[in-house]
Parts: sequence; C-alpha cells; structure tokens
Amino acid sequence: MNFKHLHYFWVAARAGGVVKAGEQLHTTPQTLSAQIKLLEDRLGRRLFRKSGRKLELTEDGRVALGYADEIFALGNALEAALRQPSGGERVLELRVGVADSVPKSVAYRLLEPALALPDRARMVCHEGKFTDLLAQLALHRLDLVIADEPLSRRVSVKAFNHPLGGSPTSFVAAPGLALDGEFPRCLDGVAMLVPGAASPLRPQLEAWLTRHGVAPRIVGEFDDGALTRAFGRAGRGVFLWPTALEAELVAQDGVRVVGRSDELIQDFFAISVERRLTHPCVVAITQAARRDLFTG
Repeated sequence: MNFKHLHYFWVAARAGGVVKAGEQLHTTPQTLSAQIKLLEDRLGRRLFRKSGRKLELTEDGRVALGYADEIFALGNALEAALRQPSGGERVLELRVGVADSVPKSVAYRLLEPALALPDRARMVCHEGKFTDLLAQLALHRLDLVIADEPLSRRVSVKAFNHPLGGSPTSFVAAPGLALDGEFPRCLDGVAMLVPGAASPLRPQLEAWLTRHGVAPRIVGEFDDGALTRAFGRAGRGVFLWPTALEAELVAQDGVRVVGRSDELIQDFFAISVERRLTHPCVVAITQAARRDLFTG
C-alpha cells in the first residue's frame, strides 16, 4: 500500500472533501482525486461516493478511516518519541491550539500548569480560528484545543469536549470614560466594545441588554480578546471580561469595574481526541482550571 495515497484519503475524509483537503495539503483537487482513486484500485473498494455536489464516505471508507486514524496517530507518537534525546531527560511535548476569541490572559492561566509539572515540558502553541484548529486536531497535528465554545455535533471531527468551567462577566472601562447612574442603566448610550458575531457570548449579551432595557452605542466588534483589551484600555468603550480574572486586569491595565453579571457566563473548554485524558500536561491543565480558576 502506498501510504501517501492513504494520507491523501485521510485528509480528504477529515476535511470533508478534496477541495478543502487540497488547501491544507497545498495541492489541486484533481491530484488528490487521482491519488485516492489509486488507493481505491489497490484496495478493491470504493471509499467515497458522491452525494449531490459533496463526497461522503462509503461503509468501506468509514472502516478505512478508522484504521487511518490509528496509523497516523501512531506515526505522530513515533515522531514525538524519537525527538527525545537518547538517554536524556524525558521531555513532554504539548501541541496546543488556542482559539483567537479566548483572552490571552485566560489562555496563559489555563496553560501555565502544564509547565509546572515535575517532568520537563515543551509547549508548542498555535492561535487561530476555532474551525481551523479543529481541522488540525482532526489531523493529529494538535493534542489539545482551548476554546470558549464546545465542539458541535454538526462538526465531523472525532474529538471530545472537556469542560474547564465558567466565569461570570464583568463590565470594565478605563477611568476616563464617563458613566452616569447605577449599573446597568449607566451603559445606556455609552460606547461599548463587544465580542464578534461568532462569539458564544454575543447572543447572551444581546439578550441581556434587551432584558435590562439598555442600548449602548456599539463602536467596535472584535474576535480577538487582546485587541478588545487594547481598545478598552485606551478608553474607547466599556468591554467585557471574565470576572475570575478581573483583579489581574485591573492591576495590570488600571481600568475599573463598572458592574458584574452572573447571567452572562463565559465557558471554556479543552477539546481533545482523547475521551479519557491521559497526556500529563492536559490532565494538569484541566485539573487546575476546575480547582483554582473557574466555577463548575
């Protein structure tokens, strides 16, 4: 069997088609289709069938995908094992993706326990869009994804949600931003920086504002938590922050807390291909988050 052909099939199956797979592998869909056809000829089985304009796995394709998952997971494990210096100290490698909507201070607090283990650890961090990171997780290029939303059942990635906990939300502003009245009425007509439309916190916020009859003036929408923080620190508007980390934000940025809401909960998740967590770094991250950082 040509394992390059098997790899092309595996990426196409995980990506949901040859077009997306071609983008990930930097090759054309035509080349991918031809290589997968050679694999099908070698196995004597059809692995894909057309369903409208899409490709879907046949029953034989699903069987092949299960074996391919194990084959390439073992390949990654082999590569990681051989990176260890011969006869030297064991180094735990953690490849983690952080969704860009997760505030950087939250990501740091979540990941830091992995570097406090007795065994020496090496962390490789990638930041990006949640969907892009899930694709990398499916290809076993990441061990873990940290996100502020769970993996949806609609996404064809074989992975598992491990809830880390949630935090109420604080409304924060620079000292120079003028606010009148009690919270939350003081937000009415005030400049506000809000999470982007894809954020799971956004619909919560909109419903909360409607319930309280408050209409702030939205001056910015951000997917990146660090950019929101930068604009908020500069006095461009009230912004939202996890209450669990508000003391750290106030001390570092000199901002003030306008008010808090237990109705707006920001949840965080560790998403892994492991149903039962065994990687020592991932276990340390989940245990510390649940014990020290967030509410249940």
